[in-house]
Amino acid sequence: MYLRANRKRAAELSLSEALEADEDGGGLTLQDLLSEESDLDERLSLKERAASLYCAVETVLDSREQQVVRLRYGLHGKIPLTQREAAEKLGISRSYVSRIEKKALQKLREALDHQSE
Repeated sequence: MYLRANRKRAAELSLSEALEADEDGGGLTLQDLLSEESDLDERLSLKERAASLYCAVETVLDSREQQVVRLRYGLHGKIPLTQREAAEKLGISRSYVSRIEKKALQKLREALDHQSE
């Protein structure tokens, strides 16, 4: 009886059982995989919104606004800079960076709001 009961349970898999172990002793579990798949819609939506944002940056903003937004928000995998750092890099004042950024963000909001209608 004991052997039959264990044989039936052998096909069972716990959600928290490690499927793959890493160097630290932690591992990938079935629960991790399932939760990633449940986030798929959210991740796809985020990718679509990011693509829309990048497109708007390229099409709606002038070149100076694009530079400021890219520097301030670290687009294209760059490290975000402060207004002061962006100003130094562009050779303009921090307050001018602030004005350009404010205008650029307003343009992007309007463009993205218009797309979602």
